[in-house]
Amino acid sequence: MKKIISFLFVGLAIAACQTDIVSRIDDKTLENGGYMRTVTPYPAGNSTFSVSKANLSGTKLELVTEAVTPDAGAQFAAYDLSIAFVDATPSNGTKSVAAVALKSLTPTNFTKDATTGYPRATLTITGTEALSAVKLADTDITASDYFTVTGVMRLTNGKTYSAANTGANITGGAFYSSPFTYRINVAN
Repeated sequence: MKKIISFLFVGLAIAACQTDIVSRIDDKTLENGGYMRTVTPYPAGNSTFSVSKANLSGTKLELVTEAVTPDAGAQFAAYDLSIAFVDATPSNGTKSVAAVALKSLTPTNFTKDATTGYPRATLTITGTEALSAVKLADTDITASDYFTVTGVMRLTNGKTYSAANTGANITGGAFYSSPFTYRINVAN
């Protein structure tokens, strides 16, 4: 009887350990996207960039960005930028401006980085350029106001990536550092 019970117990244990074979995930067939990594300054936060009202042509947002796709940037088509103005000082009137097109960076603006292998470019927006894009005069802005620059990465396959369709790991993650949104504060 002990042998039968032992045999049944071993048979039950073997049967319980059987599993269906699970196929490996082929990461080459998974859908992949792209993002614009901010290389410097790192990290880029809300207080990183400022323009001086007294020196709009000489102060600027400037950052080094790199186009990251699974194929070392080969699918990168463009980085489209728009700019908005937020009037945070209503005492001089409300002059806020909704987002308008600013500029588009294409692969011709980028060069392959020798270390990472991804296309890199320096993105520069002067205070004068920002003000001109939103069609305001320097008398319309004061300290505490700010510009918001948003980016949309377009790929050659027609897909687009921005802060609206990208997760927090990409936009705020320490490695990816791809906010797709940059704030330019107005200072005196």
